[in-house]
Amino acid sequence: MEEERIQKILARAGYGSRRKIEVWIREGKILVNGVPAILGQKITETADIQLDGQRLRLASRLKATPRVLLYHKKMGEVCSRDDPEGRDTVFKELPPIKPGRWISVGRLDINTDGLLLFTNDGELANKMMHPSSELEREYAVRVLGAVTDEMLDNLRKGVMLEDGKASFTNIVFAGGGGANSWFHVTLKEGRNREVRRLWESQDVKVSRLRRIRYGSIKLERRLRPGKYEDLPVRQTRNLYKSLGLEVDESLLPQREVQKRNTLYGQNKSTKYQQKKSTVWGKRSKRK
Repeated sequence: MEEERIQKILARAGYGSRRKIEVWIREGKILVNGVPAILGQKITETADIQLDGQRLRLASRLKATPRVLLYHKKMGEVCSRDDPEGRDTVFKELPPIKPGRWISVGRLDINTDGLLLFTNDGELANKMMHPSSELEREYAVRVLGAVTDEMLDNLRKGVMLEDGKASFTNIVFAGGGGANSWFHVTLKEGRNREVRRLWESQDVKVSRLRRIRYGSIKLERRLRPGKYEDLPVRQTRNLYKSLGLEVDESLLPQREVQKRNTLYGQNKSTKYQQKKSTVWGKRSKRK
């Protein structure tokens, strides 16, 4: 059986992102065959792994079909699994999943609503969040205050925030008038409150913020706040391919499975489904 890095296997099994698992390893929370794990250590899926004294079931989890869930986050919800203040969490709205667990792809602050993605594949979540993937995040933003062309130029060219330079890769006027204006803005990273801080650097206030796209995945109008749906199999498969990740056999059309199995002398089959989608909203260009 092939050996792989421990953080890769645990992430793929849905125990967390690679970054989170690396933190656990540094803190000595993970044991391999009774010995503290080492960063980069290679193991097989049959290794005896424990996290905080609890044995992890790797083999059964790794057999789960990879899933990507689209959730329309409501304002007022937090993105943690449990909240000490008793606020509603997004995880309470998600369907149960066995084996594995849901991992959020990034976060949205309590006052932001819109598209939030989840997956049971930690490796996929890590890849989607990593800056090297350069996946675009698009937001619909309502700002309070006059917005000038000079401000928009500043936001495109980049402004210095407390944690470094930041900018929007695209800004499109999306309607409104008077004191309130709507814009669609795009950026390729997910720093804490980055969209709000960029606008605040120009002395305008964000009065409403909704994420409407993450990479090629869009928030559809049919998906109401507090509701979720699975990303269709074809789109999930294409997502893996676009990120350079191996596509699980359960996501492949039957003809591709047969082709792959012919190469490896196997004989398995799988089914897949397709769904149509509609685009969230229309844009209007600023004149």
